[in-house]
Order: sequence, then structure tokens, then C-alpha cells
Amino acid sequence: MEQLSFFPEAGQTPGLPVQLLEYHPGLFSNKECELLLHKFSLQSPWQQKVVRMYDKEVTTPRLSAWYADEETYDYTSLRRSAPNKWTPELMAIKAKVEKIAKVKFNSVLLNYYRDGNDSVAWHSDNEKALGKYPVIASVSFGQVRSFDIRLKSDHSDKYSIKLEDGALMIMKGDLQQNWEHRIAKSSRPMHARINLTFRTVL
Repeated sequence: MEQLSFFPEAGQTPGLPVQLLEYHPGLFSNKECELLLHKFSLQSPWQQKVVRMYDKEVTTPRLSAWYADEETYDYTSLRRSAPNKWTPELMAIKAKVEKIAKVKFNSVLLNYYRDGNDSVAWHSDNEKALGKYPVIASVSFGQVRSFDIRLKSDHSDKYSIKLEDGALMIMKGDLQQNWEHRIAKSSRPMHARINLTFRTVL
């Protein structure tokens, strides 16, 4: 794949490979974004996950909340208990996203990045419960953050997308099999960002 350049404050990387990623800016208005960010930040049942890395327990640098259909399988430690029930706002966003993604989703993971210190390390969403080639739809509200991806077999093959307030990004194809992604920490002052990733758990 062509190596793509990093770009400044917002927008889509030129030549974004549509077989892996689709980017749809401005899916929600500024007013909708402001209201939804405020509502989710105050009313979501946020948890801070503890994971084991190199024989040590580490607290993840972000907050999360999991919503899903009642019969949906809980496939990670964050989701061992029954999922939270869909809210009217989440159902409305899901319906809007499904029309574009052409996929029916049965769950959504909310991540709350409170400032530039909150992040998610390099990883792939390649759990068996999501299938081999999952379609994952990501909606962002709040602060613009860089979404970095790199090829697992060659870390020099990488690029970045600036995820804007109210934008939709769809991950698909073999992205989760052959690539990994992250939201890096930032030394620059950052406001809050809430990200919704809609998934289909098999």
C-alpha cells in the first residue's frame, strides 16, 4: 500500500485506501456534537479497565462504557457483566451510522478521553467474537485526535487520520488482521473527546 503522509489539524489523509477505511466528516452538526458530548460525559456508566501487561496490572488511560443488545456475548473483561441498555441517543446514532455502513450493529463501546494524557496503545480489534473481517464504525465527539495505523509486518508503513468532531470512520476489510491502530498521548493541551465504536458481536 502507498505510504501516506501525516497531515495537519483536521480532515482526511489524501489517498485514504477505501478498502480499509472510509472517512465521513460532518455527520453531526456542531450543536448536536456539543449536546451529545455533554450528555454522554455526564450520564454514561464509565469504568476504568485494569489489564495485565508484563506480569503487572495496569489501569487503562481512558474511561469506557459498553452497551449492547441483551443477548450479545460479552467478550472482554470489561464486559463480563450484563451490557448497559441502549439509550435513545445511542439508538438514533446507530441508525444513522448503519445506513452508511450498510451493517446492523448489536453493540457499541464508548471511550472517554478526558485530556491529552488519555490514550489507547497499539492494538487490533481482532477478537474471534467479531469475526475475521469485522466492520467497525467509529463516531467522534469533541477534541480532534490523531488516529494512527501501521502495518503489523512493517511499522514504517503507517499514516494518520485526524478524527474530527462529528465525523464517522468505518474500519473494514483486513484492517484488523494486518494492521494495528492507536490514539497516542499528546503533550499539547487537549479537551475531552468521546468515541463510539459500533460493532457486531457474533
